[in-house]
Amino acid sequence: MDRTVSLPNQPDKTTTVTLVESSGAPSGLELVSSYQTHRVGDPMDLVSLAAQVQRGDDFIKANAGNKLTVIADQIRYLQEQARKVLEDAKRDTDLHHAACNIVKKPGNMYYLYERPSGQKYFSIISPKEWGQSCPHTFVGAFKLQHDMSWTPIAEVEKRDSEIAIMDKLISQQTALPSFTGPNFKGLSD
Repeated sequence: MDRTVSLPNQPDKTTTVTLVESSGAPSGLELVSSYQTHRVGDPMDLVSLAAQVQRGDDFIKANAGNKLTVIADQIRYLQEQARKVLEDAKRDTDLHHAACNIVKKPGNMYYLYERPSGQKYFSIISPKEWGQSCPHTFVGAFKLQHDMSWTPIAEVEKRDSEIAIMDKLISQQTALPSFTGPNFKGLSD
């Protein structure tokens, strides 16, 4: 049974309150006086009930809004991560297509130069080693990783420490423990 009630602080807005259906004799037994259970009570009780329903609706809307905000933030983060992956893949592809007269080996640093013709090429000689006699424009230094990706020299130290942490984790975790909680033991030591 539904009742529509106006709230005192919002007279132009109505709220519907759903009341429990009443039965004078549930399962054929009269448990209480039908006069006491069917008479109209204090109208303020319905207003209080309606206000409670309204607060519940407002809370649910706010809660859903908060959860959607978290999801939107996660989507933006994932979009940024996807953009970075695509940029890194393009850079790695371009670097793999740079001219090179030596066999590139993972773990080594390579120096990218550009000729006046626009051709980019790798060398194992750094600009510091060339000194004043550097024949072409220095573009950048990159370390070839074992996964065949390239790390710019400014990020090599950070990447090497990340790889060291992963190597340590792999070497210490020969078998996964039965406990599925996080285990960071030894990573920060």
